Amino acid sequence: MTAQSFLQIMLYLVVLLALVKPLGAYMARIYQDEPAGLNRWLASFEKLLYRCCGIDAKQDMRWAQYALALLVFNLLGLLAVYALQRLQAFLPLNPQNLAAVNPDSAFNTAVSFATNTNWQGYGGETTMSYLTQMLGLTVQNFLSAASGMAVLVALVRGFIRRNSDGIGNFWVDMTRSTLYILLPLSLVLAMLLVGQGVVQTTNPYQTVTLTEAVSYQQSTLDATGKPVTEIIKSQQQTLALGPAAAQIAIKQLGTNGGGFFNVNSAHPFENPTPLSNFLEMLAILLIPASLCYSFGVMVGDTRQGWVILAAMTLIFTSLVFVTVTAEQSGNPLLKVDQIASESQAGGNMEGKETRFGIVNSALWAVATTAASNGSVNAMHDSFTPLGGLVPMWLMQLGEVIFGGVGCGLYGMIVFAIVAVFIAGLMIGRTPEYLGKKIEAFEMKMAAVIILVPPLMVLGGTALALMLEVGKVAVLNNGAHGFSEVLYAFSSAGNNNGSAFGGLSANTPFYNLMLGLIMLFSRYWLMIPVLAIAGSLANKKIVPAGAGTLPTHTPLFAVLLMITVLMVGALTFVPALALGPIVEHLQMTQQVMP
Repeated sequence: MTAQSFLQIMLYLVVLLALVKPLGAYMARIYQDEPAGLNRWLASFEKLLYRCCGIDAKQDMRWAQYALALLVFNLLGLLAVYALQRLQAFLPLNPQNLAAVNPDSAFNTAVSFATNTNWQGYGGETTMSYLTQMLGLTVQNFLSAASGMAVLVALVRGFIRRNSDGIGNFWVDMTRSTLYILLPLSLVLAMLLVGQGVVQTTNPYQTVTLTEAVSYQQSTLDATGKPVTEIIKSQQQTLALGPAAAQIAIKQLGTNGGGFFNVNSAHPFENPTPLSNFLEMLAILLIPASLCYSFGVMVGDTRQGWVILAAMTLIFTSLVFVTVTAEQSGNPLLKVDQIASESQAGGNMEGKETRFGIVNSALWAVATTAASNGSVNAMHDSFTPLGGLVPMWLMQLGEVIFGGVGCGLYGMIVFAIVAVFIAGLMIGRTPEYLGKKIEAFEMKMAAVIILVPPLMVLGGTALALMLEVGKVAVLNNGAHGFSEVLYAFSSAGNNNGSAFGGLSANTPFYNLMLGLIMLFSRYWLMIPVLAIAGSLANKKIVPAGAGTLPTHTPLFAVLLMITVLMVGALTFVPALALGPIVEHLQMTQQVMP
C-alpha cells in the first residue's frame, strides 16, 4: 500500500470521526426533547402533523403497541410503492412513457424499499417514472430509515427507564427522526451534490449528437425465428435525466443505497467528481457512527458509546486495508503474461471508474457493506476473490459494523448483551448491561436476532442452488457462480442491497425469494429488539458492584469484537470456503511453478 492510499483512508476516517460528537449530541437532544434549534423552530409544525393524523403524542406505548404501529405503517408504505409501480403508465411525471412494472418485480422493489434494503433487480432509468422515483422510492428512503432509528431509540429507553411498561411513542420517534435529522441533512447534501453536477430535473431525457459515431452489436430474430447479431452504428445518444440529487442524498444518509440509475454511484450523473464521491461515501457512515455517541449521551455515560464506536472502527479499518491490498495486488493470472502484467502494474482496475481509482472504490465497497447501504461506485463482482470476500463477510456479520441507521447500533447492542452474558458465565454471576440484568428472555430474543439472518442467507442459497430455476440464472460456473448466489442472499438477508453481477435476479423466482427474505430479516429482528426494550424498561436499575463487568473499557471493546467476529466466522466460513476462498486458491495455484 502506498503512502497516498494510506492518506486517503486516514482523511476519510478523520473527517468521519470529527463529525461524530457534534451530530451525535444534536440527535440525542432531539430524542430527549431538549432544545436543539430546529425542534423549537418547527415545534408548531410538528404538533400540527400530530393533530392532522389524529396522533396522541403523549401516549407511552408498550413494546407490542410500538411494534404493531411500526408494522402497520411499513405495510402501508409497501403497498403504496407497489401501487405506484403498477399504475405508473397512467400517472403523471412519466415523460418517457415507461410501462407498468411487472408484478413480481414490483413486489420485490416495494419490499426492498420498505425494509431499507433497496435491492434492485431493474434498471432505474428504463423502469421507473419520475413520480415513482420521487413519491415512492425517495419517500420510502426517508421512512424506512426513520423506522430503524425509532426502534433504536426505543431500545435505549429500555435501559434508561425503570419499572416502566412503556418505551415511547413510535409516531413521535419516527416524525422527529425524519423532520429534524434526515430532512435537514439530506437538503444540505443534495445542494452540495447539485453543485458538483448531479442532475436534479423533471425534464425528459435528452438526445445529443456524438462527436464520433459508435458501433455496437444488437441481437435480433430473423424471419425463421433464429437469433442473429447485427452491427448498429449510431451518431446519437440518449442521456437519462431525472430528479436524482434528492434521492441520492437520502439514499446515502439513510443507508438505503438504491441507485437512481442502473449503475448506481458509478454513473457520472449520480457521482460526477472526486468531491461528490467523498461526500456520498462520508454520508454512508455519518449517522450510524454518530448514533453511537447519541447512545452514550442518552444512557448517561458517553464512554459506552465510544467503546462501541471503537470496536466498529477497528474492525472496519482492518477490513479496508485488506480490501485495498487485495485490489492493489491485482490478478496474478494476468501477471504471468509480460504484456498483460504492464496493464496490471497499478492493481485490479476491472469494474472500477478511473476517476475514483482502487482506494476509493475499495473504501466505498467496505463502507457500503459495513452499513446496510448497498450503493456502489464500482462493480464488486470484478473485485479479486479476497477483495470481494470482505464486503460479503461484512454483510454476513449482521451489518453491525456501523450498520444501517438505527439497526446497525441496535444489532451491536444485542451483541454487547451476548458478550456480557458470556462474561457472566465465566465468573458465575448474573450478567448485567448498563444497570439491567440480562436474563433468559433477553437471551432468547438475542438468539433469534442473531440466528434469523444466517438462516435466511444459507437456507436461501441452498434452495436456489438445488432448484433448476435458481441455477439457470447463474451466468458463471464453479466457485464464482456460487459466490454470486451467496452474495445475493447475504445482501437480501442483511438488508444491504448491493450485488455481484452475473446473476439474472430479475426473475419471478428470485424476486419472490429475495423479497420474502428481506421481509423476514427486517421485521424478525425489529420485533425481538422491541421485546428486549420492553423487558428491560420493566426492570429496576441494579447498582454496579465489585463483580460488575465494566462495559466502558478497552477490554470490553475487545470482547465485543471477538463475539461479533466469532459468530460470523463460525456461521459463514464454511460457505465462504466454497466461494471466494476456493476461488482465490484456484487463482494462485495456476501461477505456481
